[in-house]
Amino acid sequence: MQYRQLGSSELKVSEISFGTWAIGGSWGNTSDEESLAALAAAMDAGVNFFDTADVYGDGRSERLLAQATKSKEDSIYIATKFCRAGDIHDPATYSEQAVRAYCEASLKRLERERIDLYQIHCPPLAILKDGGVFGVLDKLKAEGKIREYGVSVESAEEGLYCLEQPNVRALQIIFNIFRQKPLDSLLDEAHRKGVGILVRLPLASGLLTGKFTSASTFEADDHRRFNENGEQFNVGETFAGLGFAKGVELAEHLRWIAEGRDNMTRASLRWLLDHVAVTCVIPGFRNVRQVEDNLAAMNVPSFSDEEMERLRVFYKEQVHPHIRGSY
Repeated sequence: MQYRQLGSSELKVSEISFGTWAIGGSWGNTSDEESLAALAAAMDAGVNFFDTADVYGDGRSERLLAQATKSKEDSIYIATKFCRAGDIHDPATYSEQAVRAYCEASLKRLERERIDLYQIHCPPLAILKDGGVFGVLDKLKAEGKIREYGVSVESAEEGLYCLEQPNVRALQIIFNIFRQKPLDSLLDEAHRKGVGILVRLPLASGLLTGKFTSASTFEADDHRRFNENGEQFNVGETFAGLGFAKGVELAEHLRWIAEGRDNMTRASLRWLLDHVAVTCVIPGFRNVRQVEDNLAAMNVPSFSDEEMERLRVFYKEQVHPHIRGSY
């Protein structure tokens, strides 16, 4: 396992870590037994960082992490998020009273005394510009409730604004071959300011695995079915903002990236790791096989400058015009 510094923080995290939205809910049926086995396999391989949120399965992911990391609290870092259990547009959701309540509830579910990275969960830009929530997080950090804090954002504009806040240590962003907007300025600015970058949706909700066809279907409780067009939350969180049919079509044009890299999953993750500003990628998982497949990305060849340019042009000319939602 390779480890990277999380910006200017003291945390060194595995370059391939894991997000736990899928084992919490909204990705179809899951088995807690399989989830715990997958978490154990990841830790056995050297993964020391997991991302979750209080709303993933109404706390289910946090409780699973508590069980999986029992007695490993000093060596396994956990990032969780808050605000989406309330009205994200209401300033009261970000008051000291509310944030403390969210924090204490997560600490209880995680069975920990401190959260390693506490993140605001995709708040509106107006809330970020109000700035009050950052003061609340500073208090929680001073009290030892949280070690560091960051923001999960929907757009480059939100990310750039967060970089102006002196104590933000990490940004969680949507970034993948289908969502290359962060390359315009966000990644370079974050790297310059010593802010870590956590990449969510690195496989565009599975499109970049190359496993889907136009006939693929999803279970009723899978967001890839109920949020394809942004019916429940930001459309960018599902298939990176692409419609499913268009995403499958575009993925077919990327089959070449798997040549010499085993498969499209590993190639897509490798492409992300080839960007120096990226601290870690946090793909989802539901079983041991998926964990092992994702981790194998560390061992496949990097992309050449020519391949990088080919993918940049592909994104600009064929993908970008079809992306919906904030980005």
